[in-house]
Amino acid sequence: MRFGRGTWLVPLALLTACTAGPSARPGIVVNDGGTPPSTSGQPTAAPVPPLTEPTSSAIRWAPCGPEVAERVVTPAGTKVDCGRVRGVLDSPYTPGRGTVPIQLVRIGTGPIPVLVVNDIDGIPGTAYAGQLAASLPADLLTKFSLIGLDRRGTGNLDSVRCLPDEVRSAIVDTDPRELDVEGLVDQARTAGQQCSITLETRLPAIDTWRTAGDAEAVRIALGVDRLHAIGHGEGSRVLSVYAERYPSTVGRMVLDGLPDPNQDAAVALEGVAAGADATYAAFADDCAKRACELGANARQALTEVLARAATEPLVTATDIELNPGVVLRAVYAGLGDRKAWPALSKALADARGGTPDGLAALVAPVIQEHAGLPATFDVTLVTRCNDTKSRLSTEAMTGAAKSWNTRYPIFGALVSEWLAVCSPWPVPSQPVPAPTAPTAPPIVVLGTATDPVTPLSGTEHAASQLVTAALVTWQGAGHGALGFSSCATDAGVGFLVEGKVPRDGTVCPP
Repeated sequence: MRFGRGTWLVPLALLTACTAGPSARPGIVVNDGGTPPSTSGQPTAAPVPPLTEPTSSAIRWAPCGPEVAERVVTPAGTKVDCGRVRGVLDSPYTPGRGTVPIQLVRIGTGPIPVLVVNDIDGIPGTAYAGQLAASLPADLLTKFSLIGLDRRGTGNLDSVRCLPDEVRSAIVDTDPRELDVEGLVDQARTAGQQCSITLETRLPAIDTWRTAGDAEAVRIALGVDRLHAIGHGEGSRVLSVYAERYPSTVGRMVLDGLPDPNQDAAVALEGVAAGADATYAAFADDCAKRACELGANARQALTEVLARAATEPLVTATDIELNPGVVLRAVYAGLGDRKAWPALSKALADARGGTPDGLAALVAPVIQEHAGLPATFDVTLVTRCNDTKSRLSTEAMTGAAKSWNTRYPIFGALVSEWLAVCSPWPVPSQPVPAPTAPTAPPIVVLGTATDPVTPLSGTEHAASQLVTAALVTWQGAGHGALGFSSCATDAGVGFLVEGKVPRDGTVCPP
């Protein structure tokens, strides 16, 4: 099978102030140079949907097997059950046909189900629902039950395992600061061939658009007339697309860290590079304030670790080699979870002293089979590239890599790799839209001022496109505000429980 540059020839068989409602948003100029549709003349936003219990359910809930129970950590005494639903695969090769298994976990005893959807490159949604249960008010789980969803390609039921270790390593081991765009494109083309051979017609069906369809399948199986839901990062994008596709069944939704909907990948990713570097600066400040192991200059410590990794990579007992590319991915993974910052500072200090285990633990889920789950890099590659519409020339990708490496010297080059990695991928049959959902009920969007994964600039852009969105911004750092900021958490929980729509533009203190 030959892959030409920029296209694939894939045979068919191979494949805290609140008011009662949101503000009306005028049309504005957005950062991609376009103007969203004007809201003038549009109907008044639908009211906040009531909380109604399921009339029936097609899901058979039962105690979780060890493959799920071991990763779903909840507060002591919390009831946890597992269930499954069949979604429609809907591959472009067989539209509307085929099935895909969907793993669910139910946490709590509340009669009102709230779907939980996580990032594509984070822990599975079932595990994230457990984390969320531990960070939200305990009495919430007597009114609601959290329904964690393992989205397409993640978890243990529908796992994407399409890259041999050596192919994955050829990409993740690359030192992004060398700016070898052509070499990375060649490696990405090999990765695409391997995923095409392994996944066959399933390959183009692993994307955000179809995952939103899975959420609708779950709603129907739950027996509810409206889907109440919480999204985190890319999981928020799934729910915003759901609101675009199924506005009449949208319930109370809280979108924490909604990604930039800009279809120009270079624009959206540059925001991520800026957010990641800013988050490392916030981490360094936090490190200095708490007198961490790295001392007063965490940035210099990272420079020293990268220099050592470039000349003498450390190798762990689990065969993880800490070269510069892997070090940067480990640090980036650790920045997302604010609670993990002490572990990240210790891991960097240990690596500087010659012990790599801490950094290896942070990056292990990304690059190798871990705790019975596949490397998240594979499904992230497939989903991101299926979602990404734009394809850049080698010259444009090289220019972006050089520019970002200068302007965002920690993570700029690493983030720019996604432009190259997706460049040989077929242009998606169903690119992610920029949702407006003008007839949906109010939707609460939470943003974090310094976010390495979904930067605030992108969340603001996404919220400005959603006609009925109310944006609450936390002036903190890390990926997501829910469960970290009491102010933002109160806004989200108040909307779910009481239907209180926070004032659009509310700002929460650090």
